[in-house]
Amino acid sequence: MTDSSSSARVTRAVIIGTGHYLPERVVENAEFEKTIDTSDEWIRSRSGIERRHFAAEDETTSDLATHAAQAALRDAGIEANDIDAIVLATSTADLTFPSAATMVQARLGMERGFAFDVQAVCAGFIFALSNANALIVSGQARRVMVIGAETFSRIMDWSDRGTCVLFGDGAGAVILEAQPGTGETSDRGILATDLHSDGRFRDILYVDGGVSTQSTGFLRMQGREVFRHAVEKLASTAQASLEKAGMTADQVDWVVPHQANIRIISGTAKKLGLPMERVVVTVQDHGNTSAASIPLALSVGRARGQIKTGDVVVTEAIGGGLAWGSVLLRW
Repeated sequence: MTDSSSSARVTRAVIIGTGHYLPERVVENAEFEKTIDTSDEWIRSRSGIERRHFAAEDETTSDLATHAAQAALRDAGIEANDIDAIVLATSTADLTFPSAATMVQARLGMERGFAFDVQAVCAGFIFALSNANALIVSGQARRVMVIGAETFSRIMDWSDRGTCVLFGDGAGAVILEAQPGTGETSDRGILATDLHSDGRFRDILYVDGGVSTQSTGFLRMQGREVFRHAVEKLASTAQASLEKAGMTADQVDWVVPHQANIRIISGTAKKLGLPMERVVVTVQDHGNTSAASIPLALSVGRARGQIKTGDVVVTEAIGGGLAWGSVLLRW
């Protein structure tokens, strides 16, 4: 590592605001006992989930995203027109087109810049954050809002006890701002990203419908197969981001993982050699909110007083595709 005084000046994408939104309706595990062969104990023991939020009938993904975006703007102390771009990660957009991001742009009163969606299922926020970082580092945008928002309750097969109890609805948002850095790991902002996908594994996690089949479809998952891939791939991508930045796991203050399953979360932390005390966990209250889970956890982690300025955070996710990746940053 070189002395910072001799390092080249670089642009870093620094998080300056966070926000989240959860629908009003809270669904406890016990509610599923009325309709399917399951129990609170069965759900908790296999996933760590205790409750989740479901959107109201008239609530859409862009509605949830807009609430989270407004909260992030308040947190950052800026206006919508101070944003140059919105990148919204979702697999459950309101319409085939236009993008949910442009709907949020309009509702925020943002009359400039650009907005688009990213679709990488549960890894969506990582892919969106990496794209936003590239926009800032390349000079195409100075401030970018990155949102993860989902209404997975709309694609559940309520007779499939292996999937319908696992997912929830919600949204989270972060605002990135271009700030000067030294090129050292002491810089605030995104320090490294790592993205992957492998379409050969499509059939272990997918929705059996879509526009070209003229059907909405339901989520289908081979849980054991997903678990088998998840821990190894999540730990390896987190390690890859650390190596790209020239850092090691013992320098990480917080792991903020995709909140899918407590066993995957704890297994990944163990592979990284990090204690659960350094992992932000929200899965018990939110369930798996797909692309929304990481920004939700970042916002909640800040609100709890866990994540503080200067902390090193590694965040990782895996979703249908398969698609997976990680982002390493200093808050």
